[in-house]
Amino acid sequence: MSKSANPFLEITAPGIENLKPYIPGKPVSELERELGIRDSIKLASNENPLGCSDRVRDAIAAEWPHISRYPDGGGYALRNALAKKHDLDPVCITLGNGSNDVLDIIARVFLAPGHESLFSQYAFAVYPISSQAVGASLRVAPAVDYGYDLEALLNMVGNKTRVVWIANPNNPTGTWVNGEELENFIAGVPANVIVVVDEAYIEYVDKPDYPDASKWLAKYPNLIVTRTFSKVYGLASLRIGYGLSHPDVADLLNRVRQPFNANSLAMTAAMAALEDDGFVNRSVQNNSAGMAQLTAGFQQLGLDFIPSVGNFIAVDVGRPADEIDQALLRVGCITRPIAAYGLPNHLRITIGRPDENARLLSALSKVID
Repeated sequence: MSKSANPFLEITAPGIENLKPYIPGKPVSELERELGIRDSIKLASNENPLGCSDRVRDAIAAEWPHISRYPDGGGYALRNALAKKHDLDPVCITLGNGSNDVLDIIARVFLAPGHESLFSQYAFAVYPISSQAVGASLRVAPAVDYGYDLEALLNMVGNKTRVVWIANPNNPTGTWVNGEELENFIAGVPANVIVVVDEAYIEYVDKPDYPDASKWLAKYPNLIVTRTFSKVYGLASLRIGYGLSHPDVADLLNRVRQPFNANSLAMTAAMAALEDDGFVNRSVQNNSAGMAQLTAGFQQLGLDFIPSVGNFIAVDVGRPADEIDQALLRVGCITRPIAAYGLPNHLRITIGRPDENARLLSALSKVID
């Protein structure tokens, strides 16, 4: 049935009719079903190629006998562990089924028909999806060099604005905003407008002037910072993330948060992951080396790319990226075309292990000829 013929559109909430669902990276299992490939590499979803910490595996094994029990709905132990990590009171923390869940909660709490949601060109797709789903109007600031133009974004804040979304670093471009620029922006936003700083990839960033926005929560009560365990900690399938905010903001978010949205295995794994700095350091080192490996390879192939500080990089393949993506799939390399973000000639490629990066570059050199 076509969307236009769907008889239930008449009773849906505002914004649903024209909403396009988020399309995730192709899973390995799907490629195996379609093409019968059994040795594929997935560099499409910004996952940690090293997996997860051994401590996490042990913690999950210990928790496994208790899966018949509901989790702690308040997440007491994890919230206290996160409070210690960030030097905050536990009341400042909102747990989520991944940080995407927290972003969606923010939209449901602060946006409604008649409100405006602001974000940048090339911003993470969940911001417009969650905003439109609750009937808010979308406003998009043009990017500069694929990154945020904070002056333009600030000038767009108006009486109807309720939420401004900033990913730092940004997905899918990997661009970032320095501390002085970001804090000046937050200081300029009216106190009755929520500023969300999405820091899903913060652990990978190695820049001296890169900010940790969670340090500013006491100064800016309208600030919400989101984090995830899906990236550097390697817990993507368990779906666990969190938000940090002023207690009054967290109170509202936790009113909307669904009971048991964070499961026991995920919370146990997250607490174990927080204790293994060695695994995080190895993951960051692998990422730094892999970024250098891929960028050197792109340069040898004569391909332009967007400089990135995340665990991924967007490369311009010089033609519609869907064509290159399909050719790469046929040789078992899963990447992510990002035409949906307005970048039709770019592939977003996750940094893998050295052997995976080498295989991708070899395959890419053949398919672009």
